[in-house]
Amino acid sequence: MEKTIELVNRKALVPPLGLVTVAAILPQTWSFKLVDRNVCEVTEAEWDWAEIVIISGMIVQKKDFLEQIQEAKRRGKKVAVGGPYPTTSPHEPEGAGADYLILDEGEITLPMFVSAIERGESQGVFRANGEKPDVTESPIPRFDLLDLEAYDTMAIQFSRGCPFQCEFCDIIVLYGRKPRTKTPEQLLAELERLLELNFQGGIFLVDDNFIGNKRNVKILLKAMKVWMAEHEYPFNFITEASVDLAQDQELIDLMVDCNFKAVFLGIETPDEDSLTLTKKLQNTRDSLSESVDAITQAGIRVMAGFIMGFDGEKPGAGDRIVQFIEKTSIPIAFFSMLQALPNTALWHRLEKEGRLIDGGANINQTTLLNFVPTRPVEEIAREYVEAFWRLYDPERFLNRIYNYLMKLGLPRHGVSRPIDWITIRALLTICWRQGVVRKTRWTFWKSLFKLIQQKPKVVGSFFVLCAYAEHFLEYRQIVRDQIEAQLAEFMTNKPAPLPAKNEEVAVSESAIA
Repeated sequence: MEKTIELVNRKALVPPLGLVTVAAILPQTWSFKLVDRNVCEVTEAEWDWAEIVIISGMIVQKKDFLEQIQEAKRRGKKVAVGGPYPTTSPHEPEGAGADYLILDEGEITLPMFVSAIERGESQGVFRANGEKPDVTESPIPRFDLLDLEAYDTMAIQFSRGCPFQCEFCDIIVLYGRKPRTKTPEQLLAELERLLELNFQGGIFLVDDNFIGNKRNVKILLKAMKVWMAEHEYPFNFITEASVDLAQDQELIDLMVDCNFKAVFLGIETPDEDSLTLTKKLQNTRDSLSESVDAITQAGIRVMAGFIMGFDGEKPGAGDRIVQFIEKTSIPIAFFSMLQALPNTALWHRLEKEGRLIDGGANINQTTLLNFVPTRPVEEIAREYVEAFWRLYDPERFLNRIYNYLMKLGLPRHGVSRPIDWITIRALLTICWRQGVVRKTRWTFWKSLFKLIQQKPKVVGSFFVLCAYAEHFLEYRQIVRDQIEAQLAEFMTNKPAPLPAKNEEVAVSESAIA
């Protein structure tokens, strides 16, 4: 979202919540410096200062992750690594020279690491061996280590784990299927700490499924509702949830009362056969479009994720996704081709079938599939590029924003972001680019004036969504260029699939569907 956050003079969308949590778990007698490489480079003074370099990251960050290990070792530093990427692929950071592998969840394995340091051990691998920590013991993250001015949105976490069993998802591999939650008092203490640090604005509750434990989430929201009212609504919230949120009106109402402005839904595909095959059965129980409309009409803006390349997918999947998005008018649709992530059920199945091309993965909107699909890669890639291009055509995007906002329920509370010069400049920039310079000028002003007349309370959301347009209007060209380049290379040098793990199960029903 680089072009969007530039409008409000920010350097990154969200901070590295994992690292500030790690800093809170480690001994508070230690001294810490935090460097977020989404925000800045590591300075020479910081390299010189460090006794131990601790690196965390996700799979999409692995290239830079490995380079930082090598740079630290070149400087003679001890290196400890942890987080989702090392946990799923420990051999890679170990091969790059990492001394300590702090895997799984840090509440369990960080104390092991500290004990090893105290014993003078120069290396080690620390694993939880299937144990999951009680997150009610997790401390308030060290938010004070962050440059709060660098981020558009703050990040906090209430729960870990998800009760569902989607074949392609690594959340249940990393955190299990029994959602563990903090107490309401813990989360409210984190909000209090952010207020003490003078942060106000948007907060992303980064739970992979915020409503995975509905009972506990309702208890939290009832307490948060009172706290937010007492503090005059200093924050607004975004989170991720499963589509069954739409069937729980009490839960929706509590979220609206607590100033939740948006929710991300993993819709993946409107094709029910694909959803069934990939075991995302929770998306087949009710109408997806009706679910989106129910959440929208309650006043929570829906963002959604879509994936192409599922086994058995029929031609025209990209067009069907575009039709679904336009039917529901969802403005922000994140879109990618399927990746088999390490150690997921999908990864194990494809490994057995000999269909993996790359044992790793890179969940990116500019990356081809890392396995042999059941229809031609070039067909999927071309449908994908065309769908992405159509979704973010400037005129169509603005029309979709307007149609969506006309359905969106009115907010109960105001916007927490202060109206300052940076915000005013962002509004003027959007008006200039989309209302004067581009061919969208007529659609932009017509939509804006209609909303001012008919639904003035959603005008703020109109500008927020137009700000996202600044990202996607450029990014769709990046997607097209990079996918077409990868496809050309793929067609010239088709990679051979990795050998099947067990030849006797190399062909399955799904492989020939």
